[in-house]
This record gives sequence, C-alpha cells and structure tokens, in this order.
Amino acid sequence: MLKSNNLMNSSWINSARRYRIQLSVSGVLVVLFSIFIIGRPGVFLSYDIYYAFMSTIPFTAIPALALTLVIVTGEIDLSFPSAMGMGGLVFSYVFLATKNIYIAIVACLITGLIIGALNGFLVTKVRIPSLVATIGTMYLWRGVIMVLCSGRGIPLVSTRNTFLFQALVGRLPWKKIPMQVVWFIVIAIFLWVLLNRHKFGSHVYHLGDNINSARMMGINVNRVKLFVFMQMGVFAAFAGVLASLEVTYFWPTLGSGYLMKAIAAVFVGGTSVVGGVGTLFGTCIGVIIVGCLEAGIIAMGMTGFWTQLVYGLIIIISLSAYSFLRREK
Repeated sequence: MLKSNNLMNSSWINSARRYRIQLSVSGVLVVLFSIFIIGRPGVFLSYDIYYAFMSTIPFTAIPALALTLVIVTGEIDLSFPSAMGMGGLVFSYVFLATKNIYIAIVACLITGLIIGALNGFLVTKVRIPSLVATIGTMYLWRGVIMVLCSGRGIPLVSTRNTFLFQALVGRLPWKKIPMQVVWFIVIAIFLWVLLNRHKFGSHVYHLGDNINSARMMGINVNRVKLFVFMQMGVFAAFAGVLASLEVTYFWPTLGSGYLMKAIAAVFVGGTSVVGGVGTLFGTCIGVIIVGCLEAGIIAMGMTGFWTQLVYGLIIIISLSAYSFLRREK
C-alpha cells in the first residue's frame, strides 16, 4: 500500500514537472481573474462580460494558434495581419461580384494559402530570414489592399441572409454563444491533434529544436516550413473573414490591431522565442489573458493608459518565470 502511494505521488510530481509551463500560465490566468472578480464582482460575475470576450477574442486567438506553429519551428510571421486584410478584401469583392458566399470563402482561403506560400518560398528558397521577409510582405499586401479599395470600406450587410453567415458568426440558441468561439475551439483541437498526434508535429518540434539534427533525421525541412507558413496564411485569412462578418463591413485597416496581441499571447503562453518549445494550450490561455486585460483594467476604474503598462509587466514577468523554469528543467 505504501509502495502504491509512493508511486502515485511520484507520478503526480513527474506530471507537474512535465507540465510546469502550462501550470504556470494557468496560474497567471487564475490570479488575474481573481483580482478582477474581487475588484469588480458585479462585472466579472456577470455573463455579459464573457459574452463580449467570446465575441472578440477569437479574432486574435485563431491567428495566434497558427502563429504558435510558426514560432515553434524557429521562424516568425509578421505579415498575418495583412493576410487577414487580404482575406477580408478578396471575400468582399468575390461576394459582391458573385452573390455567392461559398465561392467567396473559398477564394479567401486560397488567397491566404498563396500569401503563406509566398512567405514560405522567400524563407526556404530565396533564404531571406523570416523576420525580414514577412515585414516586406506585410507592407506589400497592406499596400495592395489600399490600392485596390482606395482606402474605402465595403459593406457586407447582404451576407446576413445566408446560412454560412450564421454558421460563421451567428449565435447558438443556448446563452447566445457566438459561433466564432466555436470555430476557435475547433481549430485549436485540429491544430493540437496535428501538433501532438501526427508525425508532422514531431517534425515541427525537431526543426525548432535543432534544424541540423532534423535534416540528419531525414526531415524535409523546407517542406515543413512551407506548410507551416501556408497554414498561417489560411487561418489568418479565415480570421479576417470572421472579423468582417461580425461587423458586416470590411475595413481596409482590418488586421492592423492584432499583430502585437497575437504575438504577446503566444509568448505569454510559454512558447519559446527561439523555437522548439511551445503548446497550443498555453497559447489559448495566453490569448484569454491578453484579451481580457483591457476590459479588466477599465472595469476596475483605471484609465486605458494603464493597458500597455500592464501588458508589458505580464509579458516580462511571464517570460522571466518560464525562462527560470526551463533552466531548472
């Protein structure tokens, strides 16, 4: 009996050590919401605030999930906000031209695929560092958006009468849950399976950990990187459509406000800056932390000017703690 208890305790200790980063980021979330609930119970014990979070956080969360794979490989993609904008623009133009929302969503996803493929080509074939390459494509696609629509928005009110609109950003009858949060969960599960239950995921981790060892193991490094950038483009474009449909309007600046939030969410979630380490669970928690900060700060009576200061503190403290935990490991 004593031996059995010792084995059980040892198992718990090993599990805690293995998932120490996930437990740490979860602890940050619990502490943060505890402060918010104690400070403003009337707001944070109400369903309305969580309804607002479910309506808006998925637009940051979906690109952040895809970005996690990119960063785990040791690369970075700064162009995804422009991919969101291009996805929304192509969707809007194709829908207005064909009046068929299904053709429009396919055109949007193909656009995202092309944008991601271009990034992958520049990184793998032209051998431009991903930081530099994606800065270039970020400005390129944003410029294309401004030139094509001359800085003017496009109304999408007529999409409300379609089934796909309800399937993408409609509301479930129970508690009126926004469909975009359902898509966020579905995409998170899909990418988790891909990263943790498929050999492609192990290739992603090996590549980020040591690219030379990955090559020696026979992993096609260029193909893995290309696929990672392509999925980033597809999911960014899809998030752009969701954001446009939520307000039934395409803005030429679509995506501009999501860059730093998504990157912050990935790093707060415990993904290593140098690659090889990261979890989608951590990113999900990081997205929630980043997504609720501004609302929590304002609800507690502080001005919005405190938002960036608190963002910076949480990022620095989180990354410092994760760095310490990794050294201990």
